[in-house]
Amino acid sequence: MSLSPPSDPGTSFSADAGSPKGGGAAQGAASSSRRRWLYGGVAAAAALGGAGLAWWRFQPHAVMTGAEAALWAERFDAPAGGEPVAMERFRGKPLLVNFWATWCPPCVDELPLLNAFYRENAAKGWQVVGLAIDQPSSVRKFLDRLPLEFPVGLAGLSGTELGRSLGNLTGGLPFSVLLGADGTVLHRKMGQVTPQDLQQWVALG
Repeated sequence: MSLSPPSDPGTSFSADAGSPKGGGAAQGAASSSRRRWLYGGVAAAAALGGAGLAWWRFQPHAVMTGAEAALWAERFDAPAGGEPVAMERFRGKPLLVNFWATWCPPCVDELPLLNAFYRENAAKGWQVVGLAIDQPSSVRKFLDRLPLEFPVGLAGLSGTELGRSLGNLTGGLPFSVLLGADGTVLHRKMGQVTPQDLQQWVALG
């Protein structure tokens, strides 16, 4: 009596190896599955890496040594001419510095909010200064259409370098910096300011 393995159309046995030839197909399927898992893992890691890079690019970095002192020493031309916007005169009270430009839609969108914040909190000691990274003529035309109650300085390209020293390495706009009454940086934000941001910053100042 000979014993035969159960009939399985998907599996045949080799007399010399004593093992199913179908095992090669099974191993191939397993190998293919492992490759798919590996490629999927690599793709997921790449996606996470890309997201991490994007997050890194749009987060404020460390304030450079001497950046705060450089900010307070700055004097910017005013759009309408006359007395320059001297940053030193804002020292001693909480100050929100907003880097913006007329060609930046999020900047333009947030300006009415910042103007309202200044109007509502100026009596409480809060100050706002807008530093325009833009052509003087463009800023003047813009302010003719949308006057702002807080001071605006024409920062130009020097404003970009100042922003980088305060942690905005990419030079993106808008960029906001909150300084305390002691003149030190309390908080920074890259991107459009929200009402919730302003509420939190009032508590910090």
